[in-house]
Amino acid sequence: MTTQSAPIVVGYDGSTGSQSALRWATDEAVRTMAPLRIVEAFEIVIVTRPSPGQVVPLDALRAAREKGLSAVAEGIRLHHPELTVETTLVGGAAPKVLIEAAEDARLVVLGSRGLGGWTGLLVGSVAVQVTTHAVCPVLVVPHDPRPQIQHRPTVVVGVDGSKASAKAIDFAFDQADARHARVVAMHAWTSPFLTYDDGASMLQFDEEKVRDESRLLVAESVAGAAADHPDVEWTTELVSGSAAQALVRRSETADLLVVGSRGRGGFTGLLIGSVGQSALHHTHCPIAIVR
Repeated sequence: MTTQSAPIVVGYDGSTGSQSALRWATDEAVRTMAPLRIVEAFEIVIVTRPSPGQVVPLDALRAAREKGLSAVAEGIRLHHPELTVETTLVGGAAPKVLIEAAEDARLVVLGSRGLGGWTGLLVGSVAVQVTTHAVCPVLVVPHDPRPQIQHRPTVVVGVDGSKASAKAIDFAFDQADARHARVVAMHAWTSPFLTYDDGASMLQFDEEKVRDESRLLVAESVAGAAADHPDVEWTTELVSGSAAQALVRRSETADLLVVGSRGRGGFTGLLIGSVGQSALHHTHCPIAIVR
């Protein structure tokens, strides 16, 4: 669902990462005039043997979490009285709770890492599972974002001619329009790119021809979104080499990186492709995975 009333869902657990996600989701909700839904998973941990210290009753713990969520929501309403803010504390594992919350959302926003998991990981298991299975776009804010660089706001989108790429382009132009940013449409190919030359028996490689075909592919892919957003300036960047590495490098000076959940290559059974997975784990800026 992507109607005007569809909410922007943000996963929250009080961690630094979820606070960054909450700020991003709030700004997006204000820009799009969409309801903001703050979702926290309340997972019951069963202790199999006694542990020292005071035992907090489950009802009291739930009440404290609900009180904390209410305080967060009230703080947002104070600064944005026009914004509809709701909170939901749901029992269950965080990935399952957030994937279900995505069913009627226009966007899910997460921190790259929450309170749980291994501190050495760049992206936690919750973010990985939600980006893999959610039915709506998922935006992940890095746990330790790079310092802000003074540059023109830029949204980078990966383009490969696939259906998922087309959805990513639409999302990128919507974001750029709202943020008064430019779009950089990136396409990468791996050399050598071997093709038959006019039926000749020997395989030929014409890099200039590949570059021209790539430029045409990007232009055709972007044409519809560009027409719908005439005020958004966009440029093409063509790269010979790994698409994932090119996108990650470009994210160093981007404000948002947008990729489709799956591209033209890989195994069709995968819900998120290798480029999306690599970019998710290594991006330097917020990343949106668009299904």
